[in-house]
Amino acid sequence: MRSVKSTATAFAFLAGTTLALAGAPPTKQDAIAMVNMAVATIKADGPQKAYAEINNGGKFVNGEIYVVVQSFDGTVLAHATNNKLVGKHMIDAQDVDGKYFVRDMSNLGRKEASFWYEYKFVNPQTRKIAPKEMYCQSLNQTTVCAGIYKS
Repeated sequence: MRSVKSTATAFAFLAGTTLALAGAPPTKQDAIAMVNMAVATIKADGPQKAYAEINNGGKFVNGEIYVVVQSFDGTVLAHATNNKLVGKHMIDAQDVDGKYFVRDMSNLGRKEASFWYEYKFVNPQTRKIAPKEMYCQSLNQTTVCAGIYKS
């Protein structure tokens, strides 16, 4: 007989997402799963349809984890929590420490298939600036990213 835990794990694997325990902080695996789901959607449905779906939030937002897609030139193509940024050229955006995070992630995306990048950003749950670890995958001259906040 299968245990509840192994059944839940199998379900999460089949769904292409990870399951977080109620009240548990999000993990790096949760961010990776969110990016994998977004990349699969873009590949299956094409960018135009997938970006519209990402912009609607829905399955592309899970608490503080959300998907952002940016072109290598720094233009926001999709944003699951802030549609006002879609179409904006953000290459010169800086965090509170002066890190050019969009530029850095674009440069990494040109060189790496996937990567982690850390900077500071406003946590949508707490509304406070916090260190953020962003996981990104490169796809067709874009980075598809989601991240977690460190406390």
